[in-house]
This record gives sequence, structure tokens and C-alpha cells, in this order.
Amino acid sequence: MASAVKVKTGLTKEILVVEDEGEIALVLDMVLSDKKLHPDYVNTLLAAEEYLAKHKPSLIILDNQLPDGFGVDFISYIKKKHPSIKIIMITGFATARDVAMANGADAFFEKPFPLDAFYEAVDRLLA
Repeated sequence: MASAVKVKTGLTKEILVVEDEGEIALVLDMVLSDKKLHPDYVNTLLAAEEYLAKHKPSLIILDNQLPDGFGVDFISYIKKKHPSIKIIMITGFATARDVAMANGADAFFEKPFPLDAFYEAVDRLLA
């Protein structure tokens, strides 16, 4: 998997997807490939924490319900340790929106989400 991508600014950006459902990860890979983006993937919060110890992605696409905890709780950890990282929370539970945004998420999408709005958020947050 390629972890660095070129975006229109000419700068290299890293993206991390934290998602435990293989089907959703596959869909995200197809969606992001359309934008010529090739993120790294992990499927637990612990793996995300280990990734962040070695890499500094520009954007994290974060699921909420993961095997070892809730993404909404991980948002404040990311923002405290890595304030420049942008976060898009994706979840099947609209009720997580207020907590996600209060904890520092930069965008929130309930699954299934409209692709145009998702693309717009990715472009805006990587700009």
C-alpha cells in the first residue's frame, strides 16, 4: 500500500483509514482511488495509535465502532497529540455526530454517505 499521495498543491500528503469492516474499507479504497488517493489502512484504535507513532498523516478517516473502542473517544487523543491532523468521522450512527464534532472532528458522515459531499470534504481538508 502506498502511504503518500500527491494532491493538487504538489505536496505529498498521507491519509490513514481506521475501519474494521473489510467491505467498507474496500468501498473507501475505490472511492479514494477515483481521487488518485491511496491511503494506509488499520482496523483498530491500537493499530492507529502505533501508526501515528511513526507517521504523520494529513487526514484520518475514522470509523466509530471498532473492536477496541469508539472512534469518537479517539478523536480527542488525536487532536491533543497531533493537532494539525484533520479527521473525517464515518459511522452508521447519526447519534455520534454531536460527540464527534465536540471532540474535534473536522467532518462527519453517516453511512451510507453522498460521494459528492465526501469528495468535497476530502479536498477541503487536504488543501
